[in-house]
Amino acid sequence: MSSTERQALTIATIVPDWEVGPRVQALITTREGGVSCGAFGTLGGGDRGLNLGANCGDDPAMVQINRARVRALLPSDPLWLHQVHGTTVQYCIAPPLPGSPEIAADAAVTDVPGVVLAMLTADCLPVLLADSEQAVVGIAHAGWRGLAGGVIEQTLAAMGQRGARSGNIVAYLGPAIGPGAFEVGADVVAAFAAGATGTDQDAKACFMTALVPGKWYADLYALARLRLARAGVSEASGGTSCTHGEPAQFFSYRRDTTTGRMGSFIWILPAS
Repeated sequence: MSSTERQALTIATIVPDWEVGPRVQALITTREGGVSCGAFGTLGGGDRGLNLGANCGDDPAMVQINRARVRALLPSDPLWLHQVHGTTVQYCIAPPLPGSPEIAADAAVTDVPGVVLAMLTADCLPVLLADSEQAVVGIAHAGWRGLAGGVIEQTLAAMGQRGARSGNIVAYLGPAIGPGAFEVGADVVAAFAAGATGTDQDAKACFMTALVPGKWYADLYALARLRLARAGVSEASGGTSCTHGEPAQFFSYRRDTTTGRMGSFIWILPAS
């Protein structure tokens, strides 16, 4: 076992607890187990942290070491995307070539064993999706803009093009900012609650009036579950963490502004 592989064993990860077949594999990193320091370290800056974000101000050399530690847990190099809070979905057929530029997209799907899909977050919601019967997986970066724009629906549609069926797809909602911490304005409420035939009462119920006049608390988890259910995905586990309220475990942009990023990863094992 190499030193990188031994160090990878110390990384604190979350393994999704969801009903998928054994060929579907996934993990989510926390802020523990890396070499980044300061705002990109662990709580209080006293210990080194596992920041995987290359564009948030951390030392690039530290990010590369952190990514190498995570890579030791994966079957191939992950596809790192240039995330822009949009709805573009990338279909991935092979691991990225060394030095290849990041593709601007906020979701990815694959049906190719060994291809690792990746998403970086620090408050936005990572949505992992799998049809284990058809061996198709997907991942979506679902902040409020992406959710409102339809990134989940676009990802499901892309999975459908690869043979997945909505009735077979299950979802896992990774760590995101919780409903008691995500304060938003009227524009965010309007982006979800204005349905084609008037006010979307189900979406509106995912917002709670805040103490500050003209502000609401948004429940990203509830909004994602609503979107998934309407698209035919009724099983969505996870969605119990709050990145903002659990600083020892998670980075949070809303809480700290200058901070690192966690990674969510999903892939398919070869058929036996």
